[in-house]
Amino acid sequence: MTHNTDLPSEQLPTPVRDFLGAHVARDAATASKFLTEDVVAVDQGETFRGRDQVHAFLRDAGSEFEYTTEQVGARRVDDTHWVATMRLEGTFPGGTAELDYRFTLRDDRIAEIVIANHEA
Repeated sequence: MTHNTDLPSEQLPTPVRDFLGAHVARDAATASKFLTEDVVAVDQGETFRGRDQVHAFLRDAGSEFEYTTEQVGARRVDDTHWVATMRLEGTFPGGTAELDYRFTLRDDRIAEIVIANHEA
């Protein structure tokens, strides 16, 4: 069963909600605690595999810019797939962006994150 309705962030699964909180705070060490050992992250066509690589990506991505991040949407795709839409504003080229963070859960942890431009 697919649900495409916007959800308040408190209705996201705990691992997704806690990961996003840590990620927004730029706390890669805490964010990494919610990942499986074999997690895969994809951002801008670049793929990172395993908790260590994904941790380094989370720690370093965007570090050359100042920006704020705000969750502006969320939806449940099915029991294991969730999407959170994040708005970034800052000193990066373009100054604003809306990104979809697509999560796949396994055993109450994040097994995959795909970050892509928001699909309106």
